[in-house]
Amino acid sequence: MLAVLDIAASEARTTEDIFTGRSQSMPLGRVFGGQVLAQSLVAASRTLPPERIPHSMHGYFLRPGDASSDITFSVDRLRDGRSFSTRRTQAYQEGVPIFSMIASFQDEDPGLEHQAEMPADLPRPEDIPDLEDHIQGLHPMSRRLFADRPVDLRHIPSPIYLSVEGRHVPHQAVWMRTRSPLPDDPAVHRAVLAYASDLSIQESVLRAHGVAWATPGLKVASLDHAMWWHRFGRLDEWTLYVQESPSARGGRGLATGRIFSRGGELLATVAQEIMVRVPQP
Repeated sequence: MLAVLDIAASEARTTEDIFTGRSQSMPLGRVFGGQVLAQSLVAASRTLPPERIPHSMHGYFLRPGDASSDITFSVDRLRDGRSFSTRRTQAYQEGVPIFSMIASFQDEDPGLEHQAEMPADLPRPEDIPDLEDHIQGLHPMSRRLFADRPVDLRHIPSPIYLSVEGRHVPHQAVWMRTRSPLPDDPAVHRAVLAYASDLSIQESVLRAHGVAWATPGLKVASLDHAMWWHRFGRLDEWTLYVQESPSARGGRGLATGRIFSRGGELLATVAQEIMVRVPQP
């Protein structure tokens, strides 16, 4: 994952900065959306001093990306104020935009503080089976898609890869952390949090209707993604991603999520709308 996030500066222009990033290998050949999110954030951050950190981003997935090709990131420096900066990042392949993002950055300032409470009485990640225990029935190519992920996921109550167990409800929780240690750089952990925020948030929409990922003919695509960073947290330590879907209609579903540290600090809030098409019987 760190190699994917280590984007390179290609050239500098008067109004924009250009970077190039490699794509993570994916069995199905499409770029993972969380990868593009994280790389776009890294590209925008490279145009700012390290003390000015991201607090929000809003992005749109415009086209599927090709995982066999590099991605070009163009960053526009929209505004630099005394406390806030705004950047627009466009991701391109073969000259065609695949993702567009606007992010806001801020120097750390003191101020009012409160947060939502982390749900209590949930199973600990150590008490939940590892991901590989749930995917033995998948096709080898699909199994690789999950097993090669750099982030360990532990679902509450259980994954929905092959089937949806229990009640069909529009909410779930997922413990997650990277499989390998990360450097101490806070910017790396914020980028990895963006990457991980796209791994499972769609599932609250599917769980509500008893639709598993393995459903023949199921088509799901992320349309947009919004994220707000509240506090710093390490992503090589367990974090809890609490997710719910308030609505689904017209072939679209909305999902929201809150990410907590294991100690209960609210690290980030996420919202995403997806296109979902389920084959009719």
